[in-house]
Amino acid sequence: MGCGALYPIESQILRDEQTGAELRQITAHASIHHHPFYYIPAYDDAMRHLVFVSHRTGRPEIFLELRESGQLLQLTEHAGLAEYSITPSHDGRYVYFTDGGGAWRVETETCREEQLASFAGEGAAQGTTALSYDDRWWAVPVKADGIARLVVIDTASGDREVIVERDAVGHPQFHPADASLLRYAGPYYERMWVVNRDGSGNRLAYEREGSEWIVHETWHPGRRELLTARWPHGVIGIDIDGGQKRQVCTFNAWHPMVSRDGAIMVTDTNFPDTGLQIFDPNDGVGEPQLLCLSHSSNEGKHWDIDHCPYDDGPTPVYAPQHTHPHPNFSPDGQYVVFASDRTGFAQLYECKIER
Repeated sequence: MGCGALYPIESQILRDEQTGAELRQITAHASIHHHPFYYIPAYDDAMRHLVFVSHRTGRPEIFLELRESGQLLQLTEHAGLAEYSITPSHDGRYVYFTDGGGAWRVETETCREEQLASFAGEGAAQGTTALSYDDRWWAVPVKADGIARLVVIDTASGDREVIVERDAVGHPQFHPADASLLRYAGPYYERMWVVNRDGSGNRLAYEREGSEWIVHETWHPGRRELLTARWPHGVIGIDIDGGQKRQVCTFNAWHPMVSRDGAIMVTDTNFPDTGLQIFDPNDGVGEPQLLCLSHSSNEGKHWDIDHCPYDDGPTPVYAPQHTHPHPNFSPDGQYVVFASDRTGFAQLYECKIER
C-alpha cells in the first residue's frame, strides 16, 4: 500500500446515547486519525472528498474519504509531513501541506506532488496554514532564530512575500469572503491581529483585559468580526474596525467554529466536557444545545483554570491535538466533523444536524 492506494469502507452508523443524533464513524483502523485544525475546512466545497490524516502507515499521511463510494484513498507518501498544516482547496483539486523545509500541494485526482516553495536557509514552516476562499493565496508561518514570519504564496505563480515579521505568528486565516484580509495569532498577551495580504494595516484587533485567556479565533462570515474563546468564560465577538466587543455566549466553549452562513456555531467543551454544543452566535445569548457527546480524552491539564496560565510563569503543556474534538461544519451546514479517541485511538466522526 502507498500513494494512490484504495482502502475499503470503514464507516459505520451509530447513535448518540443522549441526543439520539446520527453519528457516522468514518475511520476504524487502530491508529491516529484527525481532520484539519478546527477552523480549516475538512471538505472541498462540493463535498466530493473528506480530507484527513491517518497514521495507519506508521507516520502521518493525507487521506481522502471518497464520499460517493465511501472508500479511503491515500494521497501522500511523504516523510516529515506536518499533519496540522494540511488545508484542502475549495475546488477539490489539491490538498496543501508543509514538511518543515518546504510548502507543497498534492493533486487529489493523480496524487502528484508539487513543491511551491522551499524554506531552506530561511527557517522551518510551523503549525497551521490557510488558503484564501478563491484558492489563490496560501499563508504559511515560517520561523528561524526566534523570528517568526508570515509568508503568503501565490498558488498560481509560486511567487511569495513575507508580509509580517515579528516575535510570534501562528494560526493564520483568510477572511471567508475577502482574499486581501487575514487574521493571525501573536503572543498570548497580544493574541488577535489582522493584516492585509500586502502586509499593510498590521494591527492588534483586541487588547485583552487583565489575565484574560484569548484563544481559538475564527472569522464571522458576512461580517468584519472575529469570534474568539475567552476561556473558560464564553465567546466574544470583536469588530475589527471599531473595536466593539460583544458577548456571544457565556459557557465553556473551547474550540468554537461558525457555519458558512454565520447562523450557527458549534464547539467542544472541557472542564467539564459536556459534549459538542451548538448555539446561535447572533442573538447575544448563545444558549447551548447538546449535539452529541464527544467521548474524547481532551488532554491538557493546563486548561483547568479560569485565567491565562502563562501569566503565572512557565506552564507545562501536554495536549496532543488528536485528543481534542475540534468540531467543524460541512460546507452545506448539515454535518459536524470531529475527532474522538473513544475507541483508544483517535477516529474521525461525522454528526448529522437536525434543524
